[in-house]
Amino acid sequence: MSNHLEQIFSAAVEPPASARIPDFTEQREYLIDGKLLTWQGDLAPVRSPICVKTDKGLEQKIIGSTPLLTSKESLAALDAAVRAYDLGRGAWPTMRVAERIEHVERFIARMQEQRQLVVNLLMWEIGKTQKDAEKEFDRTRDYIVETLNALKELDRNSIRFVQEQGIMGQVRRVPLGVALCMGPYNYPLNETFSTLFPALLMGNTVVFKPAKFGVLLIRPLLEAFRDSFPPGVINIIYGRGRETVGALMESGKVDVFAFIGTNQGASELKKMHPKPHRLKAVLGLDAKNPAVLLEDADLDNAVSECVTGTLSFNGQRCTALKILLVHRKILQPFLEKFTAAVGKLKPGMPWEPGVALTPLPEPGKPAFLKGLVDDALQHGAQVLNPHGGEIHGSFFSPAIVSPVNERMRLYHEEQFGPVIPILPFDDDEEAIRYVVNSQFGQQLSIFGKDSKRIARLIDASANQVGRINLNTQCQRGPDTFPFNGRKDSAEGTLSVSDALRVFSIRTLVATKTTAENKAIVHNILTQRESSFLSTDYIF
Repeated sequence: MSNHLEQIFSAAVEPPASARIPDFTEQREYLIDGKLLTWQGDLAPVRSPICVKTDKGLEQKIIGSTPLLTSKESLAALDAAVRAYDLGRGAWPTMRVAERIEHVERFIARMQEQRQLVVNLLMWEIGKTQKDAEKEFDRTRDYIVETLNALKELDRNSIRFVQEQGIMGQVRRVPLGVALCMGPYNYPLNETFSTLFPALLMGNTVVFKPAKFGVLLIRPLLEAFRDSFPPGVINIIYGRGRETVGALMESGKVDVFAFIGTNQGASELKKMHPKPHRLKAVLGLDAKNPAVLLEDADLDNAVSECVTGTLSFNGQRCTALKILLVHRKILQPFLEKFTAAVGKLKPGMPWEPGVALTPLPEPGKPAFLKGLVDDALQHGAQVLNPHGGEIHGSFFSPAIVSPVNERMRLYHEEQFGPVIPILPFDDDEEAIRYVVNSQFGQQLSIFGKDSKRIARLIDASANQVGRINLNTQCQRGPDTFPFNGRKDSAEGTLSVSDALRVFSIRTLVATKTTAENKAIVHNILTQRESSFLSTDYIF
């Protein structure tokens, strides 16, 4: 074991005051029907990726516990959401858009009060660096604000009447029903809220189950949820998925399924629904995003973008670059520069200045990554960087693995961690075949200068992935851009404006343009007799 890894957890002994959290948080609260209930049953321990030295060696620090609810409690949460929706007649789905916006604005103010604690819990629960944890919180807040602005614009565009062939009508968007929202552990705040708040704003009622890691950080927001929304509009449950979520899907009462995770998990849950044709799915799933480096690529830029693209948050991002296809003519100089750049990344605790590599939150993940690397070695690859693939507790030192071929698991499987497979190629058609034949289709990055070759790669890939990035890493932002995928990578499109549409459906009121009908509509509008049929302008 290298010395720099042996010392990696020493900073966990005495973290700075600004990064501290309570020694232990025993959470028993969960939110159903506007009430914070207290769970008296079993609790699940919350293990931090940060390890401490014990008599038995390094062990992950236990920082708290959360309720292990059962199907009984999850179904009670669902029933509360069903009552609040009331077949579309409830107070929330029929509420004026401006009023729903006011409820969310109250939540934003309360959420901001908890910023420091949520940021610190992001560091301790999932090992996110302080800089990235702060960015996730602020980006989430900004995303909600941008969603409010997009909804205002959408509503303003909906107040106009259209006239066609003697019929006049007003088209507006209405909710779909009861939504089940489940987010991922790598962005337990941002990715979750990017579906949760569009669902709420469009008038749906929600059952929300936090991610398997990054659970405690929702606790500081429970009161804000309770106080900002009417009873039953938002319900928050905890526990094992097989005990809670399965029962929700089997009930047939879930109308919208918003899930970010694996395609296998999504498929299994969707199959449980007795009426799948009535289930609207909004899914962000696996990805194996490749970067294609042509021989005329700007090496310094390509190295910089690929280091960030492969190892930002230890590669635990669906938008991370998961395999690098490098033209053989530049393979050696790229590997030299890339290996040197990776070697300069600082490992350590999330709160340490300049740290880039942190421990992994998933138990068993270092062993899984080692299995991928060992499989590649058995089929002819090498680990090119010093200390690559070394394990110390929950820390896995990044491994650059090359040359990768189709016999290796790393060629096909998403590693979701700090292993960087490099696949040399000689002809552009090889790179195109990789993109076309992949079971995933989220994003692609192309690095090069020859516009003709780049254009050919774009045309060959446009029907394979949801986004093509030129001379830059794969990424989600800006949040106003569509975020989607093809094949096993996604279902539905998310962005600030797209999410509002995906959690709603268009409904219109239409009538023949007779004097009598115009008078009826005029009275409804001027007397403000309808929440739906309205020309109210939201400022």
